[in-house]
Amino acid sequence: MSKPYTGGCACGAIRYEISAEPIMMNDCQCRQCQHDSGTGHQSHLTFNGAPVKVEGEATHWNMVGDGGTVKARAFCPTCGSPVYITFPDMPDLFIVSAASLDDPGRYKPQMVFWAAGGHAWDHLDPALPRFDRMPPR
Repeated sequence: MSKPYTGGCACGAIRYEISAEPIMMNDCQCRQCQHDSGTGHQSHLTFNGAPVKVEGEATHWNMVGDGGTVKARAFCPTCGSPVYITFPDMPDLFIVSAASLDDPGRYKPQMVFWAAGGHAWDHLDPALPRFDRMPPR
């Protein structure tokens, strides 16, 4: 295991530390991620069953994805930065926004989700595997 993944919101009111390696790093071009990021995609690191420490109180916005999965998007109530996503029905999953990392250079995308929702102006690495929606499990 390398050093923990640390990060938080822009103003520092929310901080996290994850003592594990992500199971996946991906870019998502779904409309929800576009709204969340304010651009053509959002970049995520997904952790499964990892020890996670969160300091500070996030505001949560629950929404239902196209597949019917409930997502709790956590953002800072002070600065508005999106920080992490949890799933009430899948409590072992913890997803952080790559932009929230203290060292965003640790993010190495492995694939693209919801490529069908992508825009011509949002140029992602063409060598990455792409899935029109979510990849098969």
